[in-house]
Amino acid sequence: SACEITGAQAIHPGYGFLSENATFVQALEDHGITFIGPTAEHIRIMGDKITAKETAKSLGIPVVPGSDGGVPDLAVAKRVALEIGYPVIIKATAGGGGRGMKVAAEEAALESAFRTARAEAKAAFGNDEVYIEKYLQRPRHIEIQVFGDGKGHAVHLGERDCSLQRRHQKVFEEAPGPVISPQKRAEIGRICAEAVAKISYIGAGTIEFLYEDGEFYFIEMNTRLQVEHPVTEAIFGVDLVREQIRVADGYPLSFTQDDLVINGHAIEVRINAERLPTFAPCPGKITHYHAPGGLGVRMDSALYDGYTIPPYYDSLIGKLIVHGRDRPEALMRLKRALSELIVDGIDTTIPLFHALLAEEDIQTGNYSIHWLEKWLARDAG
Repeated sequence: SACEITGAQAIHPGYGFLSENATFVQALEDHGITFIGPTAEHIRIMGDKITAKETAKSLGIPVVPGSDGGVPDLAVAKRVALEIGYPVIIKATAGGGGRGMKVAAEEAALESAFRTARAEAKAAFGNDEVYIEKYLQRPRHIEIQVFGDGKGHAVHLGERDCSLQRRHQKVFEEAPGPVISPQKRAEIGRICAEAVAKISYIGAGTIEFLYEDGEFYFIEMNTRLQVEHPVTEAIFGVDLVREQIRVADGYPLSFTQDDLVINGHAIEVRINAERLPTFAPCPGKITHYHAPGGLGVRMDSALYDGYTIPPYYDSLIGKLIVHGRDRPEALMRLKRALSELIVDGIDTTIPLFHALLAEEDIQTGNYSIHWLEKWLARDAG
């Protein structure tokens, strides 16, 4: 309705509620309004995690060993778990945000995990279907940025390491990944780019993996721009939003795979309106805001003095992105930028990052997806 009233020809959904809503995209397509993103069909395919896994497998993308589709009952769950070996993780088919996910370390724990995951899935998504996968012990979360023109051509823009997570929510992202070799990057990047080219994917997309012992295992594909896309923009010197708008209007990609050469290292930290150490949401009025600046520093935020953060939405209020010639320089620049950043009137996660930067594992890049929660638990103890 807003498009018809204003005469708007296209909608860019950002990375919020409507960016992966196939029904919304279908409505735009039906009314001749351009959606700056993939087709409704591609969003549908990748929005269902079982279909996405089956599609990824058919396109040659490596996947985590697990059930072929949904698991209807506990008997089937036990059989699948024995086949792939414990520990296993039960996940909601329609899941997201860490809801509907439970780990069973052994058969004795499977029944409780299975029933709890189904109940959570039903409550959160209205769909209690779950599937089972091998649970990896110390994996990293590595995601590959892909971009297609909708005409059978696609490129990859390397990887981001998003392993520092709390309750499956990312808090610290960097590119390139500290442990990914140029050979591994080229190999998995080529596989992902070829896969999305085969389905004539259009726009930005992210293929997420667990990475352990030199192997990649597909988790899911996000058919949108990611919150952490600025670290990729920084190291490749490209504007992904501009590129989204270009291809949506029928233009070819403005760069080739050979044009995409990594320059330095970039890190993003998510500034959330949360009260430490519980991470409880902390809405309220900003009494004073000062953004950091200088070479290689970018602050993405809508904050200003006097702004009131409402209690109704996600607690993310800003993203601090730094870029350096290498990882040590990026870490030093992040430390300096954090010391300049002022958000008064509410509690934020800024102190968390000051503390993390003092940790040797963060300085060396020696962390997995479980590192942050273990560190927080140790700190609380």
